[in-house]
Amino acid sequence: MTLNDELLAELGDSGLEQIAGMLGTDTATARDVVQAVSGTIIGGMARNAHYPDGAEALRGALDDHVDTDPFSGDVASLIRDGHSILGHVLGGQGTEQAAAGVSQFAGIDFESIMKLLPLIAPMIMSLLADRATSRDMDAGALADDLNREQAAMPGDLEDLLDGLLGAIFGGAVPPQGGPYESGLRAGGHGAPDGHELAPGTSNPDW
Repeated sequence: MTLNDELLAELGDSGLEQIAGMLGTDTATARDVVQAVSGTIIGGMARNAHYPDGAEALRGALDDHVDTDPFSGDVASLIRDGHSILGHVLGGQGTEQAAAGVSQFAGIDFESIMKLLPLIAPMIMSLLADRATSRDMDAGALADDLNREQAAMPGDLEDLLDGLLGAIFGGAVPPQGGPYESGLRAGGHGAPDGHELAPGTSNPDW
């Protein structure tokens, strides 16, 4: 079962109905939007995990999300956690690019997608954390698993996700095990020297 499948199963019909209400659409469209949002987040994690530092940072962050329950927790805390996760995975600018792409794809307004992204991100982190713990994954195994997840995305989302991730991360996927450089890329966190760090860098405060 993919992370996407696990997410939809955990949300259930009632969760999709709530999301449909938030988006102002039907449950079938809400399901498509959830898959597009989760696919973008998973794809962003996979891109970051191509870098050893990114994979290590993500694996360490997962330890803080083991046995959490974002599907029934406090919404305000969930949103705060979600914004932090998105900042690391996609960066601020990348999160907006993702929302714009999903908005255009689904015909849902941008602001509604921006509200959904920080709700879905902790759910993905929790599911991935439980999987990584149960399978005793190290950073390398986690990177491999995320690559498989990205490859298993529904075919109708492939062009959307390729385009979004290419725009956010700059096109080509870096070789596994390649140098992390100094982490300079579009989006991400501001660094002390004025540059912006790549999404997924080893900033500890996920």
